[in-house]
Formats: sequence, structure tokens, C-alpha cells
Amino acid sequence: MPLPLFALFAAAFAIGTTELVVAGLLPALAADLSVDIPTAGLLISGYALGVAVGGPILILLTGRLPRRVLLLAMMAVFVAGNALCALANSYWLLMGARLVISASHGVFFGVALVVATRLVSRARQASAVSFVVAGITFANVVGAPLGTAIGNAFGWRMAFWAVAGIGVVATIALAVLIPAAPRDRGHPSTTMAAEIRAVFRQPVLTSYVMIALGMIAYFMPFTFIVPILTKVTGLAIGLVPILLLVSGVGGILGNFIGGRLGDWKPMPAMVAILALEVALYLAALPAVTNAILMGVVFFLWSLVGFSFSAPVQSRILAAAHDAPNLVSTLISTAYNIGIAAGAWLGGVALNAGWHYGQLPGISAVFVSVGLAVALLSWAADRHAAAAGGPDMPAT
Repeated sequence: MPLPLFALFAAAFAIGTTELVVAGLLPALAADLSVDIPTAGLLISGYALGVAVGGPILILLTGRLPRRVLLLAMMAVFVAGNALCALANSYWLLMGARLVISASHGVFFGVALVVATRLVSRARQASAVSFVVAGITFANVVGAPLGTAIGNAFGWRMAFWAVAGIGVVATIALAVLIPAAPRDRGHPSTTMAAEIRAVFRQPVLTSYVMIALGMIAYFMPFTFIVPILTKVTGLAIGLVPILLLVSGVGGILGNFIGGRLGDWKPMPAMVAILALEVALYLAALPAVTNAILMGVVFFLWSLVGFSFSAPVQSRILAAAHDAPNLVSTLISTAYNIGIAAGAWLGGVALNAGWHYGQLPGISAVFVSVGLAVALLSWAADRHAAAAGGPDMPAT
């Protein structure tokens, strides 16, 4: 991989860590800022909302800046925002700082994915995307637990200082390694109208739908994975972190496998992945009462689920290669809408009388809808390619 991709990976790791680390610090945050834990939990929901809404608005306002300048500016905002989190003496100041960081999060990943595809040949673009996205996966497996450990040992503020320090290192690496490509200077051919029109291209819109449906399916059971594993599977609570770590390893492997599949044939890979996900969610229904079988299925959920990321994002970027800024930023919006909806719908299902062990069955329904969308979109791609229409992806 080209060296600049390692700088993008480091920045993605830092940003992913700051999003996820709050979950492990909620009790300490709530006690120190004199709020209850549910209120402190809104720091997570607020961040997701900032990514989903603030990112697209900010990219429309800044999208004509050179991409290298925009990356460095967003990382500067990220570092300053985390320093402000560490210094916050009230809940609302912490929430405001998190919202600022979240808007920079959306813009950074939108621009970073475009830059990653420009650093490699067309045949390696999905692998480049998967390498950058792997920074978030590593944040989930390593960054968030490490940040939680730092926060619990030295105070929650030190966790934010640590993330800010990683952000400084990543910013320096970006400044040194990311080239200032002449074609990126000001994006003279990309207007706001062109960016908005690109969002409504068939391959782009259907890919957003597939992302959201996939995230709903994954986070519906994953949000309640602790009670699933302890109350239904019968695992001791002390074994749950081990299984979560195993799942994280599966996600890392799946992410890189997805990059290879995306370089090969994105649409066939996406259809196959979604079909496998349907089978795995259905397999979880009988497996959920057996610790060994559930451990295998849980690992495969992450392995297969995370392999979808690179092909679908590469497809979006290829379909909007002439106006990628807003389109790429809305990828984060689609993911965060799916994550929030999955957690909410899981709670709705439980309140309606479904039990924990049935949630994977509901997930199978959502992925089946995503599979249908993928098949229809693939047929539309082939029709557009045969007709030479504008919706034909660049790949």
C-alpha cells in the first residue's frame, strides 16, 4: 500500500476511537458532569446525528477547497474538538464539542475515501478504500478498549487527551505524505448542483439503501448482544469480552477480504455477501442457544458483514467519480442512519414482545430486502451499460 494510505488509516483510527470510546466512559462522565447515564448516553446519539447531518452540510460549504487542505483542516478541528472535550466543565460544552468533531468526521471520511481511490490504480481502488475503513475497525477492536482503560485509570479527560495526541500524529503524517494533486485545486468543474445531482444516480441511491438496511440488520441484534449471549446463549458475563474481541478480529479480516472482492467484481461480490448474511442470520435462530455454534455464527456475522463495506463504497465512488464530494460524505450518513435505526428497531421489537433470540430473524428480513435491492440495481446497471446510459458505473 502507498505510504499516504497509512496516514489516512491513522486518522481514521483516531476518529473512530473518539466516536466509540464514550460508551466505556459513560458512568464516569455522568458522575463528573452531574447527569444520569441515559442523558450521558445522548453524547453517542448526538455524535451520530452530527455525522449524518452536519457532515453533508459542511461538505457543501467547503467542497471546492483542495482535498489535501480540507483533510488537514478537518483534522485540526478534530484535534481542537477533542482538547475541548478534555477541558469541558459541563455536559452541554462536552456535547457541543462532540457535535463539532462529528461534523468534521463526516467530511473527513468523505474526502479521505476519494483521496484513497486517487492514490492507486483503478484495479486497486476497493482495496484502498478497505484499508482506510480498516482504521475504524481497529478503533473498535483496539482504540475504544484502550481509551476506556486509560479513562478508567487516569480519568475520562485523559482519554480525550490521548485521542487528541493520536490526531496530532495523524495530522503531521497527512501533511507530509498526502500529495497536493494539481487536479484537486479548487475542483473548478464540480459545482454544488453537480454534487447534488450525483447523489440521485441509481447506483448511488441504491447503494445507500443497501448500506442502511445492512446496518439495521447488524445493529438490531448487536445492540443487545450482551443479554443475547448471557440470557439466551447462557455464557458467563466474563466470557463476553472475549467473544467481542473474536468478533472484532472477524471484522478486520472481513474488511480486507471485501477490498479484494471489490477489486475483483463489486456487484457479484455484494450480492453473494448479502445472500450469505441472510443465511447466517437464519442460522443464528437455532444456534443462539448453543455457546459454540453461536460463537462461530457471531464471528461470521462480522467477517461477512464487514466484507460488504469496501465493494459498496467503491461502487458509490465509481458511479460519482466526476462529483464525489457530497456523495462520499453521505456514505457516513447512510451508515449512521442504519446504526441508529437498528438499535431503535431492536428496542421496539423487544417492547412489542419479541425475545432476544428472535432478533436475528428480523435481521434476516432486512438483509433480504437489501438483497432484492442489490439484484434490481445490478439488473439496472447491466441495462444502462447495454444502452450506454448515464447511470452506468465507471467500473
